[in-house]
Parts: sequence; structure tokens; C-alpha cells
Amino acid sequence: MSVVFEKPKFLTDVPFHYCPGCTHGIAHRIVAEALEEIGAKGNVVGVAPVGCAVFAYNYFNCDMQEAAHGRAPAVATGVKSVNPDNIVFTYQGDGDLASIGLAEIVHAAARGTNITVIFINNAIYGMTGGQMAPTTLLGQKSTTSVYGREVGLNGNPIKVCEMLSTLEGPSYIERVSLCDVKSVRAAKKAVVKAFTKQKEGKGFSLVEMLSTCPTNWHMSPTEATKFCKNEMEKTFPLGVFKEVE
Repeated sequence: MSVVFEKPKFLTDVPFHYCPGCTHGIAHRIVAEALEEIGAKGNVVGVAPVGCAVFAYNYFNCDMQEAAHGRAPAVATGVKSVNPDNIVFTYQGDGDLASIGLAEIVHAAARGTNITVIFINNAIYGMTGGQMAPTTLLGQKSTTSVYGREVGLNGNPIKVCEMLSTLEGPSYIERVSLCDVKSVRAAKKAVVKAFTKQKEGKGFSLVEMLSTCPTNWHMSPTEATKFCKNEMEKTFPLGVFKEVE
């Protein structure tokens, strides 16, 4: 009997701690499958964030480094500098990357550092109780925007892909979604391409994944996937924002 589906070798047997309906688990599997597809073996180093994915080092079957909040790109830059032949990636949420770590991601991208960034955008601070994030949508309620995000009071959501694509350094920037099967398949292709760019020495690459947070959105998993598709994709349109051949 032929095997048609199995656990990727780059995932451990440790059960995920994520809430029901959260798509972090899907994102983890995509990263693991992509690493296998590009032929990565014992030369992979991942950098875990502070946030919901703080325990990512338990789930990826490769060398992992924990970074202080927002500092994953800086840590990854150091790892890549001393091990230039390694595949190095960061896995970061929107609070980690787009708030406290915004300077780090901008300068890593501007330098064209040859790392790959997996950016999970669920439009809210998940681990700390559902506060407004840099990516929270206009009108979206959170524990710190109880009447909904307002432009005059809170400003507009930060669009990371659009911002970083204006820099000279990045080789590949794409935004994908995890809201349905078709989107997940497209997301995997994007991550494979991002890792391939790194393997070929093309420079900085980032894949933003629109993700769900049913717990802090106060929705069922089904409602959350619909919100991701119908609302988040309006503010954060999918597509390739930069690609250097």
C-alpha cells in the first residue's frame, strides 16, 4: 500500500498547544513540508518568537533558537552570518514582528539578509489576552479597542508586505491566507519559493500568512475562517508584492 499522507519529518511528535480553530498548526506543517521539499536536512535553524508560537522550538524537528520579543530577525541575522550555508528562518506573529520588532524586520529586509521570515497575521495579540495589534482591522474590537479600531484614535493597520516591498533588499515578499484548502495549497507554494530563494542566495524573503484567532475574535472556528476570507483579505490583499529573479 502506497503512503499518500504522513507527518513531515521536520515536525516532532509533540502535540500543539494552540487553541481549537487556530491556524498556527497549519502554518507549522506548511513550513515543515516546504523544508522537506527543498531537500533541507541537518542544516536548518529556526528562530522562535514571543507570542502564541513561543513554544515553536518544541514542534520543529531542527535546531531552534528562542529570541526576545521582536528580536528574531536580529538573532537570525547572527545565525546566518556565522553559518551562511544553513537555512535560517524566523516564525513571528504580528505583535512580535510589526510592533516591538518593527525596526528589526525593516533593517533585516533593507540589508537583504539571506533569511526567510514566516509572518503570521491574525490581527490581534493572541497570547496576552486579545489586545489591539498593529494589524487589527478598522472597526475590529479588541480588549484595548472595545468600540472598534478608529483611524483618529488608533491609526491605520500596518501593511507589512506593502511596506517592505518598497525596500531594495528583499528578494521575495508574498501574502497568502490559511482560510481554506485552496489558500493553504497556495501558501505552501509561497513558502517553498521563499526557502528556494534563500537556498539560491537571493536574499531576504518573507511570507505573510493571514491566520485565524477564534478565541480572541470571540468566534467559532467556522466563523473565524469566514472573517479571515471576507474581511481580512479586504485590508490585506493576497499576492506577490516583490520578486527578484
